[in-house]
Amino acid sequence: MAVGLVSLAGPVFAALVASSAPTAIAPPSEVATTFAAARLQGQGRLRFFGLLVYEARLWVGTGFAADRYEEQTFALELQYAREFEGHAIAKRSIVEMRRSFNVEDAQAQTWQAAMVRAFPNIGPGDRLTGIHVPGAATRFFHNGQPTSTVADPQFARAFFGIWLAATTSEPGLRRQLIGAGS
Repeated sequence: MAVGLVSLAGPVFAALVASSAPTAIAPPSEVATTFAAARLQGQGRLRFFGLLVYEARLWVGTGFAADRYEEQTFALELQYAREFEGHAIAKRSIVEMRRSFNVEDAQAQTWQAAMVRAFPNIGPGDRLTGIHVPGAATRFFHNGQPTSTVADPQFARAFFGIWLAATTSEPGLRRQLIGAGS
């Protein structure tokens, strides 16, 4: 069974394992070249039936406010622990986007096609990074190499809302990413 960028069915199936507080690690090169002041806001792990799916890290600039994520530059980095097909990641992402946002069928098809271009098949240790540049685009990277750009602010809001929206299906992971005080 394929699991994508997100868990299969929310808290019923997914168990999150708390991670340690963010450490002073350097941002990946694709993040550092986009915004020099990037710092690690938070990190967490997503597990499915006890198996690690991915480790997530949220890289932000000064003054990041989770309740206004769509207005700010940030990066979400996912490092996978297992193999997944890119088209399955895209399909699951649409399901999760629709949990929090009204996405019409035609829009969902357009966005899914964009994500299929952005997400290659991945293996253990591979990283997928999405960088949000407000009002401009979402840039996707696989192991530091660019894969695709989606120039649609509504896509960015819904896509990153999978992890950052208050209505996420994984509130525990959201808290770990945005930090306790956000």
